[in-house]
Amino acid sequence: MKVTIWVDMEGVAGICVWPQVMGGAERYEEGRRLLTGEVNAAVRGAKAAGATEIVVLDCHGAGGAYTFNSFLPDRLERGAEYVSGHAWLRYTEPLEDCDAALMVGFHAMAGTPDGVLSHTISTEALYNAYINDTLVGEAGLCAAVCGIRDVPCLLVTGDTATCREARELLGEGIVEAPVKVGLGRYAARHMAHADACDLIEAKAKEALSDLSRVKPYKPDEPAAVRFELATAEDAKRYTAHPAVQREGDRVVISRAGTFKEAWDQIWNR
Repeated sequence: MKVTIWVDMEGVAGICVWPQVMGGAERYEEGRRLLTGEVNAAVRGAKAAGATEIVVLDCHGAGGAYTFNSFLPDRLERGAEYVSGHAWLRYTEPLEDCDAALMVGFHAMAGTPDGVLSHTISTEALYNAYINDTLVGEAGLCAAVCGIRDVPCLLVTGDTATCREARELLGEGIVEAPVKVGLGRYAARHMAHADACDLIEAKAKEALSDLSRVKPYKPDEPAAVRFELATAEDAKRYTAHPAVQREGDRVVISRAGTFKEAWDQIWNR
C-alpha cells in the first residue's frame, strides 16, 4: 500500500498563535517540535496499517528558508520519505499509483469563527477560494488535487472546525482526528501533545483499514477555480496565464475542461 501524507502546521495541537508557525519567530522551534511529533504519529499509523511506501510532504509556508521546510529532520520517523522545499500542491508525483492520502495538521478556511489560525492559502491576501460554486479551504483544494490521480483523502487532523469542513465536503466516511477545539482564531482547547499523537496514530491506522471509505474528490467538469482577493494588486499575481480572467478588481477565475487544467492555469508556481 502506497500512502501520501500532506502536512500543514496550524492544525497541530498546542499551536494557536502566529509566532509558533512563522520561520524564525520566537516560538517557531516549539511549533516545529509539535509538528514533527504529529507527523511521526501519522507515519507510525500508516506503517501499522501495512503501508509499504509512505511519502510525506511539507505544505507549510513558514517564510524565508523555512517555507515548506518545517520538519525537524533528525527527529523524523523511520520508514518514510520526506519532501521539503517544494511549492504547495505542485509536487504530485507521489500520487502516481497511490492508494490513499492523509491530511495532517490542517486548518479551517478563511472566516471560520471557530477555526484556529484560519485562512485560505494566504493569511492576508486571499479571502475565499471556490471550485466551481463550492467554497473550499486548503483541505478541499488538496483533496481535489489528489482526485486528479483518483486518490482518496481518508484522514484529516486539526481542530474540530477543520474536521467539520472536510467531512461536509468529502463525506461522513472520512476519519477525523480532532486534536483541539477552537475558541476563536487565536485560542483553543488542546489535547496534550502525547495524547494528540496517540490519537493521530490510531486514526491513521483506522483510516487505511478501508480504502473505499471515501471516494476521490473529483469536481464537476468543465471546471472553474475562483479566488476572491484582498486587493486589486493581489489579483495581478494570478493573471500571468492568458486563460485566467479578472471579474472585477479583486476576483480572478480560471476556467478549463478539467479541474487539473483550471488549477494549473491559476496556480502555476
